[in-house]
Amino acid sequence: MNAPDCAPSARWWHALDDGRIQCDLCPRDCRLHEGQRGACFVRKMESGAMVLTTYGRSSGFCVDPIEKKPLNHFYPGTSVLSFGTAGCNLACKFCQNWDISRSRDMDRLMDSASPEKIAQVAQRMGCTSVAYTYNDPVIFAEYALDTADACRTRGIKSVAVTAGYIHPAAAAEFYAKMDAANVDLKAFTDAFYVKQCGGHLQPVLDTLIYLKRETKVWLEITTLLIPGLNDADAELKALSQWVGQELGPDVPLHFTAFHPDWKLIDLQPTPAATLSRARRIAREVGLHHVYTGNVHDVEGGTTYCPGCDAALIVRDGYEFRDYRLDATGHCPHCGTAIAGHFKAFGQAFGARRVPVDMRLV
Repeated sequence: MNAPDCAPSARWWHALDDGRIQCDLCPRDCRLHEGQRGACFVRKMESGAMVLTTYGRSSGFCVDPIEKKPLNHFYPGTSVLSFGTAGCNLACKFCQNWDISRSRDMDRLMDSASPEKIAQVAQRMGCTSVAYTYNDPVIFAEYALDTADACRTRGIKSVAVTAGYIHPAAAAEFYAKMDAANVDLKAFTDAFYVKQCGGHLQPVLDTLIYLKRETKVWLEITTLLIPGLNDADAELKALSQWVGQELGPDVPLHFTAFHPDWKLIDLQPTPAATLSRARRIAREVGLHHVYTGNVHDVEGGTTYCPGCDAALIVRDGYEFRDYRLDATGHCPHCGTAIAGHFKAFGQAFGARRVPVDMRLV
């Protein structure tokens, strides 16, 4: 599929009395003049309406293990076709994908594919799901939703990897088409969100509560720990307690390691000990499934039974050393049901990363 000659129309906006339009997708509420783009850079006012400048165009496609999203309780061991576009509605100084999320070069979007093509390729390559990732799918929601519809007709699941920065009305439509989500809870203070991300904490908490209480979307959470900025014991305890009280102890929480990037290149990488400390704090307040990421930590990657503490899925990075759950996700030792989505297990996809050229498949 070639990129469309005319940019498709966007949803979630309205006209203002002064001739501008306002985007109603996320809490930034961008108000645009003719020819102007929103903070995300991809939603634009053109001929008096909002259009989508990246619909059908991607920064790349790749088959990954589902654990890379990270999702440890959503059909573990399966593969997922991942793709993103460009731009983002937050401005995180520590962005690990800044070359994509902060890109202002539309020529980066060399891979083109229709929603139906993406679904076909995912099925052909044996993927259980498609992930909208690399940059935040909130800003290319229309493309993601059309792709999710195409995937659903083929039995392919849809996964959103997102910061959860979205207005409630748009969230209801967006998550109605998603089967799973990993939401970045970047910190547990509004000051961090304002200074480091150009946003606010509360809309993200609202999204998390909505997902858990009002949808059937499988939810996992990731917090990237940055030395000296969001890794204090008190903040980690408050964050973990909030997850347990508001979302429940079975929601998996991933603590991952920061490495210097984008505008925070003067900080040190996160020590493995920090992740272990965070995991210990979260488990002490009662969370059942707490993981570490971006470090080599078999214990921090293993899924334990909350009933008898047996090691049920032993992970070494993205490789599986052992898998002991039955096909319905129950512990074979005590019968406890493990929260998540599981199916009969064959062989894990492993640590492979398979780039996909959509022109050749």
